[in-house]
Amino acid sequence: MTVANRDRILRVDLSSASVESRPVPGQWRQRFVGGKGLGARYLYDELDAGTDPLGPENVLLFMLGPVSGLLPGETRYAAVTKSPLTGGFLDSYAGGTFPDTLAGALQDHIGILVTGRASEPVELVVEDDGATVEPTETWGQDTAETAAAFPDASVACIGPAGEQGVAFATIASDGGEHHAGRGGAGSVMGAKRLKAVVVRGDPPTDLAELREQYAQRYREGDTGQWLHASGTVETVDFANEVGALSTRGWEDGQFEGADGVGIEAVQELAAGREYDDEGSPGGFRVETEDGETIPRGATAMSLGAGLGIDDFDAVAALGETCNRLGLDLISAGSAVAWAIKAGDAGLLEESLDYGSPDDARALLNEIVTRETTLGDALADGVDAASARLGGDDLLPTVKAMELPAYDPRGARSMALAYATSDRGACHRRALTIEREAFDGDWSPERAAAAVIREQDQRSVLWCLVVDDFVGDAFDDLGAEWLDAVGLDTDGDLATVGERVWNLTRLFNVREGVSRADDELPAKLREPLDSGPNAGAAIDTESFDAMLDEYYSQRGWDADGRPTRETIERLGLADAVDGATRPADTTLGE
Repeated sequence: MTVANRDRILRVDLSSASVESRPVPGQWRQRFVGGKGLGARYLYDELDAGTDPLGPENVLLFMLGPVSGLLPGETRYAAVTKSPLTGGFLDSYAGGTFPDTLAGALQDHIGILVTGRASEPVELVVEDDGATVEPTETWGQDTAETAAAFPDASVACIGPAGEQGVAFATIASDGGEHHAGRGGAGSVMGAKRLKAVVVRGDPPTDLAELREQYAQRYREGDTGQWLHASGTVETVDFANEVGALSTRGWEDGQFEGADGVGIEAVQELAAGREYDDEGSPGGFRVETEDGETIPRGATAMSLGAGLGIDDFDAVAALGETCNRLGLDLISAGSAVAWAIKAGDAGLLEESLDYGSPDDARALLNEIVTRETTLGDALADGVDAASARLGGDDLLPTVKAMELPAYDPRGARSMALAYATSDRGACHRRALTIEREAFDGDWSPERAAAAVIREQDQRSVLWCLVVDDFVGDAFDDLGAEWLDAVGLDTDGDLATVGERVWNLTRLFNVREGVSRADDELPAKLREPLDSGPNAGAAIDTESFDAMLDEYYSQRGWDADGRPTRETIERLGLADAVDGATRPADTTLGE
């Protein structure tokens, strides 16, 4: 079998139930590669400013990369769309068997672009390098039930949260074990009445020798050995040790119950652990006696420490509730914490408690059904609930996205990473806390440079749609793999990452994002109550100095807009000049 060219894209119009195969413009492949980059280029080209994220004109892309299915570790796909939570650019990723199967089924296509809205709930069936739109009988089922309806296929689907338009609904695969989680891609899918993408195909088997070379390098590297030993659960212990584990609605930086949900609990309570032959991060699996799982540290951080719950089995069960409903667990945990704080502040009739799994589970179900005032408000996100019910600044958000559990008051470069993330508050764009926590105070210049470097490098990995843990085995950002599949890029890969980051910024600026949206919420300017960083807060003057330096190093103006010089240097002029946009708002001076 020869390596697939992946130089075409399937366009699906749900309004007419039509499917068309079109070539990807050659220059786009060279400049944006695939995954996040190519998805962003299509999104910028397809949408007018102000497009309703839940309207039929929004597009949802399921994107692969040029090496999807060929690399060691866990293959992923990128869901790219305009976010109903933030109103800006969104890319979200999920692994498991679905991306491998999609890579085999699509063959010479690098992705699927979905637009329109079906008149009735449908499923998209993908096989043999094509697709068909078919009626579905799974509407109303949860993610596990939906996947079980197709035992001969891999399925990416939405649960009840996506059907009800929850702004942080996920797209689930592997029966709810994997999720394209943050930002509400599942809600976009639900608005289009697309319940599931059902895929049949054999994963590619090309470049086996190169794959094994990298698998061995990954297994022997620090990241591979760490993940093989603990998955990402150990991040709970790390964040707690350095005083950056947001606890009980961001009131504390350490959780006294961390041992109950961290790596110690995993080692003591796990009924079994399984690994694949390559020790991939997706191969680590922890099961309780009840069969519940905690496959990622974010579950224990957001639904454990964030809600003051120190019982491993209870946190695992809450994670499973989110998985089946199709809820982003980071935003879900934040929603429950917000409700607890709002109740304590006298803003609600309801009274919820930290440390209560029953209170949390009940509210999560209210959010999905939208049957109560509180649940309906929180279904649109914490910012929307604050605007509707009061309680501004009870919980931190950036660009309307709830923060993950790493508290930037324990590592100030993370404040800059959160503020400038292109999809809203996100630790996956740059995780500089891993260095700063052990390396003293950082100057604004050093913080800006570190954040930019990680943002650009991770953008490259997401153009290839590489598991960023496995990406640690690269010493060339994947250039050897692109050579192996015969793809020449326009410039070195670091420039590709910078180009993509600037394109997503241009998309967000076109939607009205400015410096004001790169600010941090007032909550983070309040001092921490306890832990190694007790008394620490984000200082306005020092943060502004970091942001100024970041803009300068990026080649953006003082309001955070890429300058014409930067746009031309990166080869983005054709995108900007050829797209519909409000006059005099997109470009910096």
